[in-house]
Amino acid sequence: MSAPLAGRRALVTGGGRGIGLAIARSLAADGATLVLTGRNAERLDAAAEELGATAQVLDMEDRGAIANGVAALGDIDILVNNAGVAVGAPLHRTDDATWDRVQQINVHGPYALMRALVPGMAKRGWGRVVNISSLAGLTGQAYTSAYCASKHALIGLTRALAVEYARAGVTVNAICPGWVETDMARDAIDRIARSTGRDEEAARDTLAGASPQGRLVTAEEVAALTSMLCSEGARGIHGQAIPVDGGTVMK
Repeated sequence: MSAPLAGRRALVTGGGRGIGLAIARSLAADGATLVLTGRNAERLDAAAEELGATAQVLDMEDRGAIANGVAALGDIDILVNNAGVAVGAPLHRTDDATWDRVQQINVHGPYALMRALVPGMAKRGWGRVVNISSLAGLTGQAYTSAYCASKHALIGLTRALAVEYARAGVTVNAICPGWVETDMARDAIDRIARSTGRDEEAARDTLAGASPQGRLVTAEEVAALTSMLCSEGARGIHGQAIPVDGGTVMK
């Protein structure tokens, strides 16, 4: 069986469940050696046991923990910044604490990891960075000011570093999923059902209806694109923010 990423070490944040776990499985299938981080030790340990990975509890809200955690990792060839948080609230109910928490997890954490790891990739002449952004990083969405701003910022970081490291053998890209079959989507479905009085199926149809395909995408679809972007054949794909959304946003 082909192992195109054999010999490469990959760090996946938020790797214990959802999109992160799907990405970890896909990279492992391509031969990468994995380091999985997240806040839930039990989930991380289960994922690490399944994939023969190293698990490290890492709180993206804690800058000191990020710095210490990265220092203990050694060389990383592939960085997938997947960990994130979504908060839905109108602007007048988005307090400073909520704003700061969302920016820390969705922007400052990935920034700290890229600052720590990308120069080493460049020095070795090979690296891949995949930042999991969102359609909210490409469009405006009501009641998500903190989340939307953070995901726009992550795409800005992606593009800036792509230019900076374009000749260093390192590619930097972002993936922008629409609604994905994960806990985040299920939470949104529950909120819609509670606030509108609709049943779960009708609430799900509200999310699915945003896509021309009329469905939620799967974590495995996001993972497949991530693995492709980490391949040798994708070295010309650089500085891109790629939607995975069934055609909701067409650029």
